[in-house]
Amino acid sequence: MSTNGINTPLKLQFGLINYENRYLTAEAFGFTVNASATGLKKKQTWTLEQNQENQVVFLRSHLGRYLATDKDGKISCEKEVPDPDCRFLIVPQSDGRWALQSEPHLRYFGGSAEYLSCFAQTIGEVEQWTVHLALHPQASMLSVPRKRYAHLSIADDKLCTGRDIPWGVDSLITLVYLEGKYCLKTCDNRFLRNDGKLVIENEPDTCFTLELKSGKLAFKDSEGKYITPMGPTGTMKSGRCSTPWKDELFDLEESHPQVVFQGANKKYVSIRQGVSVSANQNDETDMETFQMEIDKDTKKCMFRTNGGNYWTLVSHCGIQATVTEAEENTMFDIEWLGRRVALRASNGKYVCTKKNGHLAAVSDSVGEDEMFVLKLINRPILVLRGENGFVCHHKTSNTLDANRSVYDIFSLLFNDGAYQIKSGKGTFWYVSSSGLVCTDGDKPEDFIFEFLVYGRVGIKAQNGKYLRGDQGGTLIANGINVDNFSLWEH
Repeated sequence: MSTNGINTPLKLQFGLINYENRYLTAEAFGFTVNASATGLKKKQTWTLEQNQENQVVFLRSHLGRYLATDKDGKISCEKEVPDPDCRFLIVPQSDGRWALQSEPHLRYFGGSAEYLSCFAQTIGEVEQWTVHLALHPQASMLSVPRKRYAHLSIADDKLCTGRDIPWGVDSLITLVYLEGKYCLKTCDNRFLRNDGKLVIENEPDTCFTLELKSGKLAFKDSEGKYITPMGPTGTMKSGRCSTPWKDELFDLEESHPQVVFQGANKKYVSIRQGVSVSANQNDETDMETFQMEIDKDTKKCMFRTNGGNYWTLVSHCGIQATVTEAEENTMFDIEWLGRRVALRASNGKYVCTKKNGHLAAVSDSVGEDEMFVLKLINRPILVLRGENGFVCHHKTSNTLDANRSVYDIFSLLFNDGAYQIKSGKGTFWYVSSSGLVCTDGDKPEDFIFEFLVYGRVGIKAQNGKYLRGDQGGTLIANGINVDNFSLWEH
């Protein structure tokens, strides 16, 4: 997928659901496949690799092996390098489902349970698969022909594709999966309708069938027309086309956390005055917003401005936003100190707020001047996915599951360096005496968010423990240290 350079393109990962509502599953034992699972987890996740020139696709399992079929229709998934038997074509159906055709053998893939084959000469109900995206549903959305990002335009009260870069809270798009179709939700919890209006309630005209063309996504409405940017502002609405051409194609890109900092002087850190990074502003604008990019290997953090420059340590120990490429002096360690954070620069010194508001990495220890309030601004609505699945309300109790293939959407409220989490019913998360995370609180309870590794956040409760999914799949605050089960995609 293409990118304007500010964010990382997302790999297209998904689950495939057969006519019996079961997911295609890749097993480690014998590298076999079946269609028996009822939910979308790691073993049911497939990555699409596509040859852009001739539309051939390869399906790679979570084990890094490729789906294949021989001339007799026998299915396998053990090849580490794709060969001709791994070549498939996607044949989209009118309702958005896929038929998968073996390119060398011209037969169609289908079946149920352990009985899967690729030998059908025609497409029947058995050979049709529903696509369930497996990526985190919150992303930036890029119009392919316009090379502009979707955002909620306050002036027009529309979802428009007019941003050069996806910046701020209004550039966050949440994909909501409902019975095989997708809705597009804006940051203020409204749904895009096919006529371009934003509405509070979900309805048939807010549900779109997801289609794939040349590795890009298209959204087809209930009348068979496709969402397209229209007019000078790029207002997103259904056009006249009943076939997706270039104007109807979109990319999804990773949405990094974007934050504002408040120094010890109660002023917001800003670049409004030029290249120097200083805590000297009273309000939050794009000039006070910085994108956090955590290095996958070192776990150090970089802060990018909306102009594409990184904070960097300069020779007199000041902090300026002058560098366009990542390097040693753009890397900062974040120390999480409850409701406050401290930043250590590449010279080993802590960043402090000087009396004139300028930031400088000159301190050997952390005191009041070295502490900052960090506020996440582009996640007003929250979807969490952990090692075993999404966080979702338990069906019969006030607790939360952490192993679901569907997700619930929660509201995130900032409170002096901490966050309060509200459910759709207007009640709040809290931790019970036994450590269970409950959702029916009348009063808000504070949680600390720690952005510890690339694409993941640790969430610490008031009992000092991290939220994690236990063996039974329940969300509980009992993690002493951060591990794979207490880190959450957000």
